[in-house]
Amino acid sequence: MPVRQDDRRGMLEEEEIKSLLNYCNKLGIVQLLQDILIIMLKRLLRKLEDPERPLLGPNLRVLRFVGLVLGDNIFDRCVRNGVSIGITIILLSECADVWLNRSDLDTLLENLQFSLCSTISGLKIFSIYIWKSDWIKIIDYVNRADIEQRKSTDPYNVRYVNKYTRYCRKITYIYWLVTWCSGLNNVVQPLLKYILKPDYRHNVNNGTVIGIEVIRTWVPWNKQSLKGYIALSIYESFYTLFGACWILAIDSFTIVVMVFFRLELEVLRNDCRNIIGSEDEAVDETESRRRIKECHRRYTDLLKYSRVYNSCLSPGMMLYMFSCTIMLCVTSVRFAVRRASRFRLYTGNEFLLFGVTQLFLYCWHSNEVVFASKDLMQGPYESRWWYARSSFQREVCLMMHQFQTPVVFTAGPFTELTLPTFVNILKGAYSYYTILKQAKN
Repeated sequence: MPVRQDDRRGMLEEEEIKSLLNYCNKLGIVQLLQDILIIMLKRLLRKLEDPERPLLGPNLRVLRFVGLVLGDNIFDRCVRNGVSIGITIILLSECADVWLNRSDLDTLLENLQFSLCSTISGLKIFSIYIWKSDWIKIIDYVNRADIEQRKSTDPYNVRYVNKYTRYCRKITYIYWLVTWCSGLNNVVQPLLKYILKPDYRHNVNNGTVIGIEVIRTWVPWNKQSLKGYIALSIYESFYTLFGACWILAIDSFTIVVMVFFRLELEVLRNDCRNIIGSEDEAVDETESRRRIKECHRRYTDLLKYSRVYNSCLSPGMMLYMFSCTIMLCVTSVRFAVRRASRFRLYTGNEFLLFGVTQLFLYCWHSNEVVFASKDLMQGPYESRWWYARSSFQREVCLMMHQFQTPVVFTAGPFTELTLPTFVNILKGAYSYYTILKQAKN
């Protein structure tokens, strides 16, 4: 069977590309570019670090960059008020679009998918503004306690601090990358379709077809005109990319704070093991009592600020869980009620995966804190309490009884942030999905 001219041309182009890549590999150009990118990335990550805030340095820098952690001067207030007004306008425009298209089920589900995601982001941002003073207290406590841990001479504590610091960096940078790529992908997809498909581009230019929107919003101008569509795309793209920055800044910060509470519990348990010293290095009664007082102070501070943290996070997480359940259900129903295009299928799967990942990260790290707090009382029991006098043993028993209070993060007054809660949310979303699917059929 003869080879067609187009196929022969394609094979020649593929051979030319391969030969070019082999030539570049021989010269080391590809390896040089990789080394340059790695050096630039390391320098960028090094600039994000803050010696005065070893654990929260990158997170606080990004929070300042997006305007969520500001001072009280006039400029900062103007920035904060401008961001709040912009978020409110966006949320209202999305709600208006949902109301205007409520008669079409498929359009309504698509609008709900975007509007719920934006509502979740808006609630997180407003929670930072409303409880600003409490968040500042939490940041100060985390920095102070983290610096105290890094001054420890215990190899166990030093190893744990370094381990969880590396873990926080991995979680932060990976979450930043995934969130930013997700937002950038939503912006680029409509543009690529407009560039790569001539028929679609021709229909959009004629106004016969409404171009694919980055997000679904209501605007006071005509979307079907070319100028209106371009203005709408710029407006929605800016909000999407900046909204992705808000999401990655807030979520990574709150998750790192959760990881810190688990770290503090692990280190505190180890310090409680050594309140009476060890067999190789015994301490006198005065030093033992000082260590008990220090452990008691740290545990009291941990309980205090974990409750402050929970009071700031809990209302938003309650609404977030409800919205996430509906968003997961809506995303699934969109593909069940009608045959979706590749673009819609890809976008919907992206929303579904991103929503599940967000919820899983919160529930997983909160679940780790719960188990670490339940194991804390084993710290004094693992010490050499049997070696001390009876009066000192009573103090150790009192401390063990105090450590029985668990550190639990909640989603409102209804449920706890744990892995069983995550599983129940997935079950609830699937139940709503089956009901809507049957109603549509």
